[in-house]
Amino acid sequence: MYGVLRNLLFQLPPEQAHTIALNGLDVAHRLGLLSVFSPKIDPLPVNVMGLDFPNPVGLAAGLDKNADHLDALGALGFGFIEVGTVTPLAQPGNPKPRMFRLPEHQAIINRMGFNNEGLEHLLARVDKRKYRGVLGINVGKNKDTPNDQSESDYRKGISAVYSRADYITVNVSSPNTPGLRDLQFGDSLKGLLGAIKDEQLACEKQHGRYVPVAVKIAPDMDDEGIRFVANALRDTGIDGVIATNTTVSRDAVAGHRHAEETGGLSGAPVREASLRVIRGLYAELGDSLPIIGVGGITDGESAAEKIRAGAKLVQVYTGFIYRGPELIRESVEAIRRLK
Repeated sequence: MYGVLRNLLFQLPPEQAHTIALNGLDVAHRLGLLSVFSPKIDPLPVNVMGLDFPNPVGLAAGLDKNADHLDALGALGFGFIEVGTVTPLAQPGNPKPRMFRLPEHQAIINRMGFNNEGLEHLLARVDKRKYRGVLGINVGKNKDTPNDQSESDYRKGISAVYSRADYITVNVSSPNTPGLRDLQFGDSLKGLLGAIKDEQLACEKQHGRYVPVAVKIAPDMDDEGIRFVANALRDTGIDGVIATNTTVSRDAVAGHRHAEETGGLSGAPVREASLRVIRGLYAELGDSLPIIGVGGITDGESAAEKIRAGAKLVQVYTGFIYRGPELIRESVEAIRRLK
């Protein structure tokens, strides 16, 4: 059933298809029809960052930027859902077209540019949700905020979402906000992580609860960069790391008609790059800081290999677009066989 719907949606421009699909999910959920599309998933509980997840397969940020579709997505069997990236102020993102399918590679290139309705909208939607599963909220900086003032945007985001989130993700790795990835390196990273931790502890004191914070990093790092990030995360007391975001490399899709489009490449082509980063992080961190693996999960085996590489949880996005809810069940079962 999902394959038929996907083929129809793929006749439309990607961004239009995305909106129609999510609105259709909402309608199906209200009518009680989602069981037609989502197979039953038996629990596979895991505790990570002090949180109890019903299963280790989550939805990555980016699909539901504004938390407009939480209830419908939450009914599909995900072990957790991450919404965002949300910025303090609403922003339109980059000019269209800004999303491109590469079906031959089970991939997508996007240069969305953190298009979202801002913190106020997202929090209002979160407050109205019926979904009570594990909720992550991914925060970023506005495009017009200079890097040397980015700390303020991240503090605003953490402070605003702290009382609603089960965990918070800090996105410093999207390739679609100019200069953002520069925050992953050297003194910029150390300074930002220190500010993030300071804000987290201030919020803990204010709200009387500890909400873990993870940092999402890019796959385009050499071994030295991976070691530096691992040590910086550990030294500042960050609670988790999400590896990885999209890649700017086009090696795996060279020759494709969309290969020269700017933006981040996701899906099957980022599988090996993500694995390399996960393995490098785990070699440095072991079990001292949990890794959430994302990038190139298109079947059960590609989910399980991230767990074998050292990840404690995984997230799907592009593979979910190509495969639908069956990918969730398939991934959970493949991970279950590792136990």
